[in-house]
Amino acid sequence: MEKYVLITGASSGLGKAAALKLAEKGFKVFAGVRKQEDKENLEQLHSNIIPIFLDVTNDESINYAFEKIKEITDSLYALINNAGVALAGPVEYIPVGILKKQFDINVFGAVHVAQKALPFMKNSDDCRIINISSMASYGIFPFISPYCVSKRALDMFFNSLLVECKMKGLKIISIKPGVVATPIWNKSVDESVKNLELLCNEGKQKYAKEFDFLIQNARKNTTKGIDPQKIADLIYHVLTVKNPKLSYNIGKDSCFAKFMSYLPQNLCNFLVKTGLRKRIN
Repeated sequence: MEKYVLITGASSGLGKAAALKLAEKGFKVFAGVRKQEDKENLEQLHSNIIPIFLDVTNDESINYAFEKIKEITDSLYALINNAGVALAGPVEYIPVGILKKQFDINVFGAVHVAQKALPFMKNSDDCRIINISSMASYGIFPFISPYCVSKRALDMFFNSLLVECKMKGLKIISIKPGVVATPIWNKSVDESVKNLELLCNEGKQKYAKEFDFLIQNARKNTTKGIDPQKIADLIYHVLTVKNPKLSYNIGKDSCFAKFMSYLPQNLCNFLVKTGLRKRIN
């Protein structure tokens, strides 16, 4: 029997790699995109990929996407919440609007899509939701607290769903990669640079060195991180293994972040501040 999977944020990077991997392995993949050119590019990749327009921050777009899905199937095997963005700024000055945007994409959008997907899974004795979380969910990274908090909230929302939900066949899995070499970093930096311009002059001057370091470091992540194909391979494993774990760390930096999260908060804060100061200087 054909298994249908929905992936959000499939236009490039990790989402695109996962869509192709699963399509090559025989899954029928609904690949969420926002642009016509991305839709056309995905259509050329594999016959098992079915691009659909899906903006996770837009209610009408979500409803439209599921109408299109229903025209093809009334059953989903899995939802992969991949759409996301990483926004930055100092808590002292960051506009609240930036925080709302971060949560609209990374948290509320994922929850809304899951709510729409669950009725397509209710008659299955084995269905899965995979959230592409992050090592940032451990909350030890300064100046990207909006991203850290959004990923922690994502994990908490879906863990509650797993406990509450009466669908016996439902499995929910969190994948927490370290730095992945994808365009999200350049896109997020471009977005964050615009947001930093909204800060008051005092905030810009106070954190100028930190901003310059973080921007340069994020640009490097576009090429130096984990190959998205490795994450795609893990997604395939999670979808095909009989009893997947609730959480997976991938990358040495992700495992290190997990270890740091076990330390006393005072010690963790000291190590993070000391490390950041040395790297900036």
